[in-house]
Amino acid sequence: MLLMAALSALGLLIDDRVVVGDPVWLKPFKFSVSFALYGVTLAWMLSLRTSHPPSTRLPGGISRRLTALGGAAGTAIVIAGSVEMAIIVSAAALGRRSHFNVATDLERLLFALMGLTIIVLWVATLVIALLLLRERLREPAEAWALRLGALTALVGLALGGLMLTPTPEQASGEISGVLGAHSVGVPDGGPGMPLTGWSTVGGDLRIPHFVGMHALQLLPLLVPCLRLAARRLPRLRDTGVRLRLTLVAAGGYSCVVLLVTWQALRGQPLVRPDTLTLTAWTALAVATLAATALALRPTPRSRTTTPEAVR
Repeated sequence: MLLMAALSALGLLIDDRVVVGDPVWLKPFKFSVSFALYGVTLAWMLSLRTSHPPSTRLPGGISRRLTALGGAAGTAIVIAGSVEMAIIVSAAALGRRSHFNVATDLERLLFALMGLTIIVLWVATLVIALLLLRERLREPAEAWALRLGALTALVGLALGGLMLTPTPEQASGEISGVLGAHSVGVPDGGPGMPLTGWSTVGGDLRIPHFVGMHALQLLPLLVPCLRLAARRLPRLRDTGVRLRLTLVAAGGYSCVVLLVTWQALRGQPLVRPDTLTLTAWTALAVATLAATALALRPTPRSRTTTPEAVR
């Protein structure tokens, strides 16, 4: 995927073709970067499956089967991601759109196959998340960051299904050969933000899909950041404080996913919120700051880590 990202970046420089308002190689670039991040994160999550103490150890046969199940889930993700990227790259090379394209029998079949790959990705990610539920990780904050990050990512993946709803023009037959759209209230291909291409004139369902999916990286990344900050902030050496901050971050992040979904479904650009949306964002910010202040209170008789352990 990293190689494909490099080739797509080259395509952006030398190929000036445009598909639905975007450079033809922009979608392969974005998807290859996203899949690379997704793959690295899930591989790391699988590597966290460690040996358990005797009190929690499963019988050898069951443990081996669970390990094999995790490996199968990883293999399924590799295959599904590769199939989807092959379709996206082939469509880009031909100057055709890959998503929502049902103009011909072949393109209808390929779009259905892409939907199948997303289902495989979702189920395989769920399997990996479930396998990690019983793992004894370094500390509770790390365990909950992984669990809640995976759960939010699964929600983000599922939100992509909202894009399959036919627009009024498609439902009435005014537009044929296309099924679904990522924009709400405006046609696809209008003015968009740099790099992401998210609409600046209407709602865009790619935003909650993107934000939700990348909780898989951002929430687990919070824990090592807190450990690093603990070198200078003694309060963060309290494992209870780190756990509460992680839970606050996960709760705030899930509310962000909810808000951007609500904003997109109302046909409102991310960069042009109305008064109601601004009020909701302000309320979320105030609630998150208040919860963070409460989370920073020391835990009575809490277990702390020494500076050496933090390092």
